[in-house]
Amino acid sequence: MATQPIRLFGDPILRKPAIEVVDFDRELRLLVGDLTDTMLEAPGSGLAAPQIGVGLRVFTWYVDGEVGHLVNPRLDLSEDEQEGPEGCLSLPDLVYDCRRALSVVARGFDMHGEPVTIEGSQLLARAIQHETDHLDGVLFIDRLDAAARKAAMREIRESEWFGLEKPTVKLSPHATRGLGL
Repeated sequence: MATQPIRLFGDPILRKPAIEVVDFDRELRLLVGDLTDTMLEAPGSGLAAPQIGVGLRVFTWYVDGEVGHLVNPRLDLSEDEQEGPEGCLSLPDLVYDCRRALSVVARGFDMHGEPVTIEGSQLLARAIQHETDHLDGVLFIDRLDAAARKAAMREIRESEWFGLEKPTVKLSPHATRGLGL
C-alpha cells in the first residue's frame, strides 16, 4: 500500500459518478489501503476513490481517532442539520461553512464484502456525506449558497494550484485534519 497523488479541482474524474464495486478482491483491499495511507498522510478526515483517480464507490474516513472505510454506501440522513467549516483535499486551503445533515446512517460493505452499518453525527456525519458526494461527482462547493460559491470560485481561480498539470498537492499548514475532507 502506498500514498497516491490527490486529484485537484478541474480534474474530470471528480465530476463523474463512480461505479458500484462488484469484485471484493485483492485489488479492492489494496485500494482501501492506498486511500487510507493517502488520507492519513495528507492529512484529512476522509478520502474518496475518485480523488486518487479511481472511479469506484469506495471511501475512507478518519474521525475522532477512528479509521474506517465504506464500499457502495447508501445514506439515510437526519432532518436536523448542522452548519460548519468544510474543506476538501481536492480543493487545498479552501474552507467554507457548509450545511449538512446532523446525523447519518450509512449502509454498505467492508472491503471483504461483509454488510456494514455506520451511524454518526457531527464530524463523522459530515465526512460520510462529503465523501459520498464525491462518489456522485458532487463537490462541497456545489452545496454552498450562491454568494459563498462565487467567493469560493474566485479563491480557486486565484490559488497557486489551480490549473496545474500534475494532479498532486502538498497541503499547507492551514489544511488541518478536522477540515480537509
